[in-house]
Amino acid sequence: MAFSSALCIFSLLALVQAQSESQQPKIQLRLAGDKRKHYEGRLEVFYNNEWGTICDDDFSIEAAHVACRELGYLGAVAWSPSAKFGQGEGRIWLDNVHCTGGEKSLAECPSNGFGVSDCRHSEDVGVICNQKRIPGHSSELVNQTLEERVEEIRIRPISSHLKRIPVTEGYVEIKDRGKWRQICDEQWTPLNSRVTCGMYGFPGEKKSLSMRKKKNYWGFSVNCTGNEAHLSSCRLGKALEPKRNGTCGRGLPVVVSCVPGRAFASSSSTGFRKAYRPEQPLVRLRGGANIGEGRVEVLKNGVWGTVCDDNWNLRAATIVCRELGFGSAKEALTGAKLGQGMGPVHMNEVECSGFEKSLTDCYFNNDALGCSHEEDAAVRCNIPAMGFQKRIRLSGGRNPYEGRVEVLTEKNGSLVWGTVCSENWGMIEAMVVCRQLGLGFASNAFQETWYWAGDASADNVVMSGVRCSGTEMSLPQCLHHGKHINCPRGGGRFAAGVSCSDTAPDLVLNAQLVEQTTYLEDRPMYALQCALEENCLSSTAKKNDHSSYRRLLRFSSQIHNVGQSDFRPKMGHHAWTWHECHRHYHSIEVFTHYDLLSLNGTKEAEGHKASFCLEDTQCDEGIQKRYLCANFGEQGITVGCWDTYRHDIDCQWIDITDVKPGDYIFQVVINPNYDVAESDYTNNFMKCKCRYDGYRIWTYHCHTGELRIIEGLPAGTF
Repeated sequence: MAFSSALCIFSLLALVQAQSESQQPKIQLRLAGDKRKHYEGRLEVFYNNEWGTICDDDFSIEAAHVACRELGYLGAVAWSPSAKFGQGEGRIWLDNVHCTGGEKSLAECPSNGFGVSDCRHSEDVGVICNQKRIPGHSSELVNQTLEERVEEIRIRPISSHLKRIPVTEGYVEIKDRGKWRQICDEQWTPLNSRVTCGMYGFPGEKKSLSMRKKKNYWGFSVNCTGNEAHLSSCRLGKALEPKRNGTCGRGLPVVVSCVPGRAFASSSSTGFRKAYRPEQPLVRLRGGANIGEGRVEVLKNGVWGTVCDDNWNLRAATIVCRELGFGSAKEALTGAKLGQGMGPVHMNEVECSGFEKSLTDCYFNNDALGCSHEEDAAVRCNIPAMGFQKRIRLSGGRNPYEGRVEVLTEKNGSLVWGTVCSENWGMIEAMVVCRQLGLGFASNAFQETWYWAGDASADNVVMSGVRCSGTEMSLPQCLHHGKHINCPRGGGRFAAGVSCSDTAPDLVLNAQLVEQTTYLEDRPMYALQCALEENCLSSTAKKNDHSSYRRLLRFSSQIHNVGQSDFRPKMGHHAWTWHECHRHYHSIEVFTHYDLLSLNGTKEAEGHKASFCLEDTQCDEGIQKRYLCANFGEQGITVGCWDTYRHDIDCQWIDITDVKPGDYIFQVVINPNYDVAESDYTNNFMKCKCRYDGYRIWTYHCHTGELRIIEGLPAGTF
């Protein structure tokens, strides 16, 4: 009887335990994030068909042991709080996890419950597992990513005779245990091709077939969802079964054929396409040092604005990259890492499925309350390997970021290095060179390089008449003389040179303040003698005519530096010009242009503002002023600060004495001669609609916008 009762109790306990185990949530674990080894990373949980992270609150080495064993390792070596392996995305599935160390799964450990957390992704937990695996553990194959098994991935061109750049088609090959292997195409899907093309900088893919059969292939298939930014993030598929004719049955090696974005597509008539100007896009990148990176801006109701970084992740960033003709995203940047924008914040809490055509198709919160430009989202995209960097170099400089520009060009059937004629060489051309080299922004453009002893064999001028718009990816895409070199100055000491920098300033005018402060003043000539000496009046103003009046369109301007480095005058103290009349120094001869244009763009009146004083008038909270003009002090505008020119100071006007009543365009252009490098020149101008009845003036619809950089081209219309 006692034996029967004990057996009954044992059976009941076993039943309760089995029911308890069956009621436990089914989860999967993986290691992700910024890691170098397959046995370490951010700990992520797959629950309810969604990957999420674990908060570091109350996490312990015992919990790390449970997680590592569940992943198939012998145990844990350590665990890391505070997102050491990078911040995750999506849900934070677990918080306050308490394990004893004996559990078979993290799902058995007490916690707040799935999805119940007050943490942020800055608290994502990571683990470092023992490198040794549990023999025969099911996780050795199941749910592993390729990153955990594969050393390298490449696309090998189908034929070595094809020299087309970029390489858009080839065999997908995996390096595993030191050997390159091709993949069997039996279980290969279009989603796998989409991910592969994306990681190589291509936004699209198309069908492609291989006719060459092999016997030995990599031993696994690949499972991608199509949302991954890199093939290494895809899951390892089933192991291939050995068959009589090899490991691939009736299959062939995987070949992908990628579709490049328009800017990277080759053309039979012109080689690489010239600088590409998209047709009024809804999304654009600004402030990035290199191709395919920048602050994300979207167009809404005719006004450009930014995207708040709340919930910003690789999936949304990839939508932006593909929309703009790049591949998948390498990084989804938060915290205005690529500079702060201006104007409204149009989108917040963006959520994308990963297959939208445009970021504007994703779900987002219209209410950006609480979002400032300190939270502007940015991206870095995968771009195709174009080989541009191999055809240009800087020679003779003190460091890799400066030197004489030397280009590789074809001459008499062979490739030779040579210099670039410096005639009309300026900051825009230097920007293109630094971009082509992947060295960021230009900080200086040099028309004399005698102090840099370049390669003597490359002294001959091989490129002249270079004139860039600023959007080109390489110097040969700029207008130039071609094979007919014309350089009266010659090369040698007069060869073009550049210096590059990782960061640059970015000036933007406060358009709203201009609109609010415009007014007319009739001022007598006797009070304008200094302004006349500084060319701030129209040509009809006479020096000795003290009895007449000039009608001045006055306004205030507030110029913000929203870039990543301080805006400094090009010239040092020793080169500043002293103006006796106003008794101040000019550090930049022309800092801004003020123009009144007819509706067809003809200039009706003009003014200019010399930089007699560049200083920090005010700054954002927490930023200290660095520049003050008093006592011959340092001039400049600090990042996050602005310089205000009040309406009541000399030359802060346009002389409209000779202008007839009518409708006009009021335009202000900052840094019009590109004397100082900036990360973005397209936001350097502001336009307003303007109506003048001969007595009063109205300005309205003031906005900053894109300016065509090439001189002589129209600056755009409303």
